[in-house]
Amino acid sequence: MKNSKVDISEGTWLPIMEAFYTIQGEGTFSGSPSYFIRLGGCDVGCVWCDVKDSWDAAKWPLWSVDSIVSEAMKFPSRTVVITGGEPLMYNLYPLTYALKENGFRIHIETSGAHPFSGIFDWVCFSPKKFKKPHPSIYEKADELKVIAYHNSDFAFAEEHASKVKPSCQKLLQPEWSKKENMTEKVIDYVKSNPNWKISLQTHKFMDIP
Repeated sequence: MKNSKVDISEGTWLPIMEAFYTIQGEGTFSGSPSYFIRLGGCDVGCVWCDVKDSWDAAKWPLWSVDSIVSEAMKFPSRTVVITGGEPLMYNLYPLTYALKENGFRIHIETSGAHPFSGIFDWVCFSPKKFKKPHPSIYEKADELKVIAYHNSDFAFAEEHASKVKPSCQKLLQPEWSKKENMTEKVIDYVKSNPNWKISLQTHKFMDIP
């Protein structure tokens, strides 16, 4: 770890809000043990974000790629999830190369709001209305996960579904604070549009940290 200012443009040092071993709670790999690396810094500004502390990158210590990988090696799962914040704000090639060299399967959760970088085994693309995705994300996305917060989000989901590759998994996830209202609507939509599946935040239902 290093708190003094260093050049992060090359991706060899990254601001780490937190890194922890847990169970993936949502999406295609829900229920899988995974090591999460949450990068600090986000310029998307989702009003319902549950990790707003991540937005200011300057609040978080800089870790070298070697130290990030060393911490990940302490846990039995070899699946790493890089999230944020918005992880594609940074050059992720150095980190992902180092993780690959140490035998990790690498996933990313991103809004796609910045140019794509890094090598990944699974790309979860979760577009947000607050900042338009960069075009580079569409061919990379293995999973399109749209958060259903408002009725208009179904049309928003279809807009992005029309741009991803045919093999991309399409998931609708009720936003947690709106789950009483949106869950039934998501169920009805998926029943009528079977090319979509439902994603739930099972870690919140099960109180998994």
